[in-house]
Amino acid sequence: MGTTWAARDLVTVAMAVAILSAFVDGPAVWLLAGLLLAAVLLGTLQVLGEGVAAAAGPGVPVEALLIPSVTAVAILGSLRLVPIGVLLLPAILLGAWLLLRALGIEARVLASQTGPSGADRTAVVGTGLIVGFLAFLGSAALVPGSLPEPGVTTAGPTGAQLAALAGGDALIAFLLGYRVAALRTSNLRDVAWFALTCAIVVAMAALALRAMEIPRLLGPALLVLVFFLWDAIHGTAPVRRRDRRRLWETILLAILGLLVVVWSARLHP
Repeated sequence: MGTTWAARDLVTVAMAVAILSAFVDGPAVWLLAGLLLAAVLLGTLQVLGEGVAAAAGPGVPVEALLIPSVTAVAILGSLRLVPIGVLLLPAILLGAWLLLRALGIEARVLASQTGPSGADRTAVVGTGLIVGFLAFLGSAALVPGSLPEPGVTTAGPTGAQLAALAGGDALIAFLLGYRVAALRTSNLRDVAWFALTCAIVVAMAALALRAMEIPRLLGPALLVLVFFLWDAIHGTAPVRRRDRRRLWETILLAILGLLVVVWSARLHP
């Protein structure tokens, strides 16, 4: 996809909302992030739909909308960590470039007549990991006390704030996991299963890492590593006895989830 005017307009509006969000705090900023996610999702549908209409393609699949949408929210959250000054403009320009790149990659995959190539798959996964890091970082930036400073003792997040952190990270992992899984298979059940289990694993990891007070950027980086490893395990897993493996995964995730929730509740009443 060339950089169409529709794509430029979408990126401009997304960056404007991200900047304005710096003046919003509390639950309102989460509402703004949710609205931005929905708006960019619909905007991406419009932008990619223009290319599909020109190529007389079958339509825009939902997975093509996810990485650009998460990218916009990731920029909104991570910009809150950039101090107002000379660094703000480069950060905004970098965010705009990343969103345009995400749109361009999805448009290229959509325009392919033979499905995504190996290079396209690498580009989607690589962009997803970068966006995931920024999104996990931005999610933590929206929750007070979720990015502990080394050697600094501060009040940690409350139980409700921890729930918001885990929920935000789970949603990010679900959307990115859905996109990545859709590169491997068109089976909706398999794609949804991977996205859901990925969301649960990342949410548990987010709670555990905060309970261990992992400092600043290391926490989001480790969440990306968890996401990557979970994808690597399922991307190379044999098809045989898949249902039995899913059953054991469900049981294990339920037990681990209960333990992590109880542990976090004891540390952050």
